[in-house]
Amino acid sequence: MKMQKGLLLLGTVLVSILLTACGSEEKKEASADDKIQVMTTFYPMYEFTKEVVGNKGDVELLIPAGTEPHDFEPSAKDLAKISDSDVFVYNSPELETWTENLTDTIDTDKTKIIQAAKEIELMDGAEHDHEDDHDHDDHDHEHELDPHVWLDPALAIKEVETIRDQLSKKYPDDQATFEKNAASYIDELKALDGEYQTAFKDAKNKTFVTQHAAFGYLAKQYGLTQEAISGVSPDQEPSPSRLSELKHYVDDHQVEVIYFEENASSKVAETLSKETGVKLAVLNPLESLTEKQIKAGENYLSIMRENLTALKQAIH
Repeated sequence: MKMQKGLLLLGTVLVSILLTACGSEEKKEASADDKIQVMTTFYPMYEFTKEVVGNKGDVELLIPAGTEPHDFEPSAKDLAKISDSDVFVYNSPELETWTENLTDTIDTDKTKIIQAAKEIELMDGAEHDHEDDHDHDDHDHEHELDPHVWLDPALAIKEVETIRDQLSKKYPDDQATFEKNAASYIDELKALDGEYQTAFKDAKNKTFVTQHAAFGYLAKQYGLTQEAISGVSPDQEPSPSRLSELKHYVDDHQVEVIYFEENASSKVAETLSKETGVKLAVLNPLESLTEKQIKAGENYLSIMRENLTALKQAIH
């Protein structure tokens, strides 16, 4: 009898241990599941969102490092990743052109779709393009409006605010955290904006020549003039007449630097540099970071400061 009682007691203890173990495993799984799963398109959207979300979620990058977002088309696997996410953040349909029909395939009750540039009035992209530069029918990614708002620190702040507000709508319990995180990051962006303002306030020469027309918003914000070799899309190649026009422009305006991009073909910029005897420098449109840059700990703020240093060469 005593032995039976002992076995019964042992069995009860074992069952209790098993139930406790299962319960703790379930809690672990539940706490992991509690994290917001966020998918973002390209690097600035990733950083802006990550800074707002903080430890409340896991933020991922859809467009791989070193990939040109103008040319990206999502695979079925990519669309599945978006569907499986709680939140999807992109810049605008002007850059991620494939997002225009996204609501046809994504359950918006499950996945919150955030357009970061929604509160920003986009500039006309055609004003940066030259009609005779290229055959418009050859390009699937023509931009009627210029999508490159993230390159203006003041507009980057607006994007962060939109991400913060839209996340707070979906997750009101986490609003205080989102607001605190966003405020901290916005302070850093304001400091960056101040550095740009100071650098160009008293500049005498305010013109710079760049590979593609990505810096229109930045130029407008700080009273500069961007002269682009190609249009808003980096794959647009200038015609011989446009190159000749640019050569005269470089000579007439005493341009000392022509900016190219590391992640795009720099052939045209190199040709113009050789023909004019003007040196080349890098100006990063932050459309993607390379694996090497990410591993080195570079981010939006560090690259924008590198751009500021580079721009000072031409402006001063």
